[in-house]
Parts: sequence; structure tokens; C-alpha cells
Amino acid sequence: MIRIVEEKIETQEMQNIGDKSCGAVVAFEGRVRNHHDGKKIAELRYECYRSMALKTLREIREEALRRWELHDLWIVHRVGLIPLGEAAVWVGTASAHRKEAFEACAWAMDEVKLRAPIWKHETYEDGTKVWVEDNCVPSHVHH
Repeated sequence: MIRIVEEKIETQEMQNIGDKSCGAVVAFEGRVRNHHDGKKIAELRYECYRSMALKTLREIREEALRRWELHDLWIVHRVGLIPLGEAAVWVGTASAHRKEAFEACAWAMDEVKLRAPIWKHETYEDGTKVWVEDNCVPSHVHH
């Protein structure tokens, strides 16, 4: 399952990854925290280039399935305004063995952050607004 959603990521649904052949299910949930670089975050928003992001997430999934002996790999990324403490991204892997599941989950999350055209915009309590990792700011957005 590869999805980009605008609503809250419901992790109960994620418990269905894998089947009885899977001895390992590893999940990573990236939540919105209330601070970054010593500043208090008031608001966090993600934007994406949806069709390209979905294509990139599918490519990451397919590459992971080729590299590791996985039963499945799911990636769900939320966009829009995300309240503090809620999940912004969820990556899950299912495999017969824990080593493959752990390695593939960590690799997939790193690749999502590196390759997917999904951008994080933080607003701090002092009113400052910044794109995190400025080199990835979409060209149509001005500071």
C-alpha cells in the first residue's frame, strides 16, 4: 500500500500488513514534534507534488521488495496541516525474519526523506515560517 493522505493516519489499519508467513513486522511512525533547532513549533504543514510523489514512493517500495526478502512494504505520508503529536509518515515492512524487516524499514524511510517530492513547512511560536531543508522548497512557493 502506497498512499498520500490528508486525514489522520489510522495506525490500527496498518496492523494488517503481512500474513501468517511473516515472523516480523516493523513499523516506523514519524510524528510532528513541538520543537526544531531549539525553536518551538506552532504549526507544521507538508506539501507535495502528488503524482510524482506517488510514483517515487512506488519506486522505493519496488526497490525494497527486490533488495530484501519482504512479504510487503507500506508507505503512508500525510500532507496538509498536521497537529502536533500526530503522525506525518508511516512506513511498515513485513518479512519472515526481523533483520530484513528492520533494514528495509529504515532504508525506505531514509529514501522517502531523500527522494520524494514532499516538503515540510514549519511555523514557530515567534511567527517565523521556514521550509525545512530549504534546497527542497517547491519553486512556486515564496518565503
